[in-house]
Amino acid sequence: MKPHRILGFGLAAAMLGSLATGAAIAQEQRFVSIGTGGVTGVYYPAGGAICRLMNKNRRETGIRCSVESTGGSVYNVNAIKGGELEFGVAQSDVQYKAAKGEEPFEEANDKLRAVFSLHPEPLTIVARADAGISSFEDLKGKRVNIGNPGSGQRAIMDLLISENGWSNDDFALAAEFAPAEQASQLCDNNIDAFAYTVGHPSGSIQEATNSCDTVIISVEGEAVDKLVADNPYYFKATIPSGMYKGTDSDVSTFGVGATFVTSADVPDDVVTALVDAVFSDLEGFKALHPAFGVLTAEGMAQNGASAPRHPAAEAYFKEKGLLE
Repeated sequence: MKPHRILGFGLAAAMLGSLATGAAIAQEQRFVSIGTGGVTGVYYPAGGAICRLMNKNRRETGIRCSVESTGGSVYNVNAIKGGELEFGVAQSDVQYKAAKGEEPFEEANDKLRAVFSLHPEPLTIVARADAGISSFEDLKGKRVNIGNPGSGQRAIMDLLISENGWSNDDFALAAEFAPAEQASQLCDNNIDAFAYTVGHPSGSIQEATNSCDTVIISVEGEAVDKLVADNPYYFKATIPSGMYKGTDSDVSTFGVGATFVTSADVPDDVVTALVDAVFSDLEGFKALHPAFGVLTAEGMAQNGASAPRHPAAEAYFKEKGLLE
């Protein structure tokens, strides 16, 4: 056989071997998706940050992570239950209600599992400066975006409206815009105010406050005090002065925490790979968004578990000394 034919055969064999190896790797690779929220909120960059860290290790783990923009907390929990998502970000109150089977959920989700907690999310109400709104009570009779169905802010607004003895009919308009739309709707004078539970600083809030004259109003009163006293997943919160244009003093409100959840059906090694990717480079994770600056490993591991922790996450935290 001539030398070039031997070389050709060798190349062909190498190429076949390479293709076979590539096919094996592709066959072994697993894909997971993280459900987040609107692209202007904090859930989306949080999911993106987690996937970025997780994908750094995909050659070792064989797991590729992708992030999806979704309708928010309620949607994510339901999609995880239905097997459409492996992971998702959810408000602490939504996680609690899903685990217990309370409104807006029809039955308890006994496969919902907590992984870790994320950033605090104060309820933030931004109003047009010319709308005559200086308190939550002033929203009555106004055009208010209460949030899209399936979102965490919609769930908290529905509850707060009920606690005040109101209904959606008490607004001139109870709009259901997604977070990506609310700033433009406000500044185009299609609504007078919008409510958003979000980590700060938020791109959506910055867009509104930089595009038109706005005020961020306090959310206080007996209804808020009762909600905080009666529910372990609510807490008083403050939006610092100077964070947004037009906010010259601290704004008192209340809120929830963002939590990261999954299903009992998601394999242990997948959950371990995700948790390790985040906690092994926590400072890198925190640097990916200003809202993450307050996070600590201990707080993330110990908080935000209204549902049972996924056993792989619990084992990881105990091994690292973050849980007893």
